[in-house]
Amino acid sequence: MAADRLYLDHAATTPMLPQARAAMVAALDAWANPSSPHADGRAARAALEDARARIAAALGWDGPVIFTSGASEAIAIALTRAKAARILTSPVEHDAVLRVTAGADRLPVDADGRVCARIEGGGTILAIQHVNNETGVIQPLDRIERGEAILFADCAQSAGKLSLPDADMIAVSAHKFGGPPGVGALLIRDLALIDATGGQEQGYRAGTENLPAILAMAEALDAQSNWLPRAAALRARLDAGIEAAGGTIVARDAPRIPTIASYRMPGLSARAQLIQFDMQGISVSAGSACSSGSLKTSHVLGAMGWDEAEAGEVVRVSFGPQTSEHDVDRFLAVWTAMAHRARP
Repeated sequence: MAADRLYLDHAATTPMLPQARAAMVAALDAWANPSSPHADGRAARAALEDARARIAAALGWDGPVIFTSGASEAIAIALTRAKAARILTSPVEHDAVLRVTAGADRLPVDADGRVCARIEGGGTILAIQHVNNETGVIQPLDRIERGEAILFADCAQSAGKLSLPDADMIAVSAHKFGGPPGVGALLIRDLALIDATGGQEQGYRAGTENLPAILAMAEALDAQSNWLPRAAALRARLDAGIEAAGGTIVARDAPRIPTIASYRMPGLSARAQLIQFDMQGISVSAGSACSSGSLKTSHVLGAMGWDEAEAGEVVRVSFGPQTSEHDVDRFLAVWTAMAHRARP
């Protein structure tokens, strides 16, 4: 990444922490298949299990950890192999959830995108994001009356930042908290909740474990610092500047993680904004990186009641550990100038 560029798209991916990079490089120099019975394989297995324990401890998790290629695979495992007759989810979930739950019932959400529901009966898996990847809104998972339903929480945006919710299954992704891309995990209270298919990871995920990436993931979690209070101050500064310049804060008064915010600039499309920001050396996005290549209208904002024209003027800004007050002011200066030119 060029030194003069300003990266404000950490919700899409956060650059690897130096500690994680060093752990991955070291592991690449001494890598062996953890399933091999010889001494090298046994050493790799020991390192794998140590990383598994470290990741569970760092996340405050006391159940099994199944390593995957990322949150999307963890989501697919949980939702396609759960021992449940019915899936309930919401219309503001990540595309990775919506893709594997086509035809499932979608629970209503309020104007902030928070689920409003009471679940009755058993045989149901309830799949709800902990933190929305577009708006940063924190779902009140502890207040959803779910009865005997299995709760699956997509924690890709919250793991390593917020305490995990009290859920039965949780998906996490390393590259969202400074680890490498291509590795994540499904945290599960009881392996009996899903069907086994054979292979590695106690028979629940086939394929040789990516040990170098897993070790880097563990290191990234161990290296986490409490930077959220600083992020909250930065976002408050950004929120105030956006409103002063005539912009709209998406879900302004809802509980939001300090690292993610979305803003509407009246009169200028998100596509045009992204081009102009990019020309100014600033990286932001319009919604989820997994779908923004097509820049389609956000299904999240649509579910929250935004019309297509309004939703088409929204961009997302997301912070990382190194984001500074100077960075916020640089973005605000460009945003304000663009908003002024966009006024009729």
